[in-house]
Amino acid sequence: QVQLVESGGGLVQAGGSLRLSCAASGRTFSRYAMGWFRQAPGKEREVVAAASRSSGSTYYADSVKGRFTISRDNAKNTVYLQMNSLKPEDTAVYYCAAGRAYSDMYYYTQSADYAYWGQGTQVTVSS
Repeated sequence: QVQLVESGGGLVQAGGSLRLSCAASGRTFSRYAMGWFRQAPGKEREVVAAASRSSGSTYYADSVKGRFTISRDNAKNTVYLQMNSLKPEDTAVYYCAAGRAYSDMYYYTQSADYAYWGQGTQVTVSS
């Protein structure tokens, strides 16, 4: 069982930055691939970024590539999402998720591959 708690959301002006954190419980954090998803009002949840167990492999959605960076500190059981050059269209509830992975080669981009989810943190970007 893994419990995830996100923090770091808030209101920021366009062009600004935020760093989201997701703290995980348990002693097996390094066995999980991690992902960040977001869901805007009236839209489906979408993957933003994903990382393999030690971030040897990472993925970014085209819409955030070059602006967002996913990283993880396995010693602290925490995954981060650094968000720079924020745009109003980045406004959404952001969720972190954990999925059991048996190799550092893999990250997941589908919601169904993640068994554990945080409660979400709101990010609002004003124009």
